[in-house]
Amino acid sequence: MSSARVHNSSPSLLSDFKEITKMRLAISVVFSSVAGYFLGAETVDFVVVLLLAIGGYFMVGASNAYNQIIEKDLDALMDRTKNRPVPSGRMSVTTAFIIASVFTVLGLVVLYIINPKTAMFGAISIFLYVSIYTPLKTKTPLSVFVGAFPGAIPFMLGWVAASGDFSIEPGTLFMIQFFWQFPHFWAIGWWLYDDYKKGGFFMLPTGKRDKGTAIQVILYTIWTILVSLIPVFGVTGRLYLTPVSGIIILLLGLGMLYYAIRLFKLKTANAAKKLMLASVSYITLLQIVYVLDKFIREWI
Repeated sequence: MSSARVHNSSPSLLSDFKEITKMRLAISVVFSSVAGYFLGAETVDFVVVLLLAIGGYFMVGASNAYNQIIEKDLDALMDRTKNRPVPSGRMSVTTAFIIASVFTVLGLVVLYIINPKTAMFGAISIFLYVSIYTPLKTKTPLSVFVGAFPGAIPFMLGWVAASGDFSIEPGTLFMIQFFWQFPHFWAIGWWLYDDYKKGGFFMLPTGKRDKGTAIQVILYTIWTILVSLIPVFGVTGRLYLTPVSGIIILLLGLGMLYYAIRLFKLKTANAAKKLMLASVSYITLLQIVYVLDKFIREWI
């Protein structure tokens, strides 16, 4: 009997750990960082790639654990989040805080081993996310603007890990992911509007699922596409994109813009969900295209 109980509790512990660190989100952030590293590295050091992946996971996991501690009472009000480990009572605040604190220290140490600048940007990211973005979510729609800063750091962080320096190249990567987050998070805010309302979160720029929000989604989608194409023109140092890859990025961007315009026309939760999925596809495929473009150029 006892062995059966242990067997049953272990998946729960694992799933709680995945939930408190938001494993899927953390893995997507690590993917962005590694893509940035491959773009910035003159010679790829797989030890650094591994350290970046581990350190990045620790930092994102810590941010998410702190976030769930702070928002535990609000999470309990929303269908989407009420079964998370802390609001459901499966994990104590103390346990979550220990996980967050250990992950913060380990994350900073691992990133510092790569180079001090990488650790510094990791620290800035966790501070902005936990101390400024999280409290602002229930106060003002501007929280999305604040949250876009830590959210845009991972892609840039990879380049800094590779080069040990902040320059126009990582700055451009930062801008791409910065502008992309507005249509992405507003799509989520529109799709889950009723649930967010229960928790008192202000995610949409006008506070409503209206024409004003839909227009801003379209405008920021256009900005995202334009910024993504800047490296084609050879003005961003070592970060360069061939015209062929530029056309692929443009087509991906037009696909995302199609779903943004569709949201403007339909103004439905389903249209917002499709835009959200399109935005995730866009940033993931963009990062793959950027990396492939660089390595194909080097091989030719």
